[in-house]
Amino acid sequence: MKKITRKPQDEIVTSKQPAKRVNVVSIKMVKESSILYSKRAVRSPEDAYDLLKGFLEDADREHFLVVNLCSKNRPNAIHVCHVGSLNCSIVHPREVFKSAILSNSASIIVAHNHPSGDTTPSREDIEVTRRLKQAGEILGIDLLDHLIIGEDKFFSLKENGQL
Repeated sequence: MKKITRKPQDEIVTSKQPAKRVNVVSIKMVKESSILYSKRAVRSPEDAYDLLKGFLEDADREHFLVVNLCSKNRPNAIHVCHVGSLNCSIVHPREVFKSAILSNSASIIVAHNHPSGDTTPSREDIEVTRRLKQAGEILGIDLLDHLIIGEDKFFSLKENGQL
């Protein structure tokens, strides 16, 4: 009787588990609504405030918004990234940059409100801004500013040297 020898490359890996189903997907943004922006481009923190104050001034909980901008600083989209509690909103770079990537943005401006009306940034606000700036540098999407919006006023972290 002749002995059959197998080479390692001839071995067939068999598994007792059924095959894993892998979804084939497409990714797209879905427009929920639109607004008219007469200035057409965001050239200053005041412009960003004018664009966003209607979304944030009267909110009873913290909302974190992302404005996606083209290379000419024209807004492509506004994304409500997170709605938090009275004094807290969990923000992760993955969620912030998701809409920016999908809308082919060159840069973003982020903003959130303080329902108390006090626009003084917290330690967490400054830390989130630092993390978003780092993530944006890796992705090639500039973080232009982070606004904190209160009652009829705002605080720009860029203008105040914290970005």
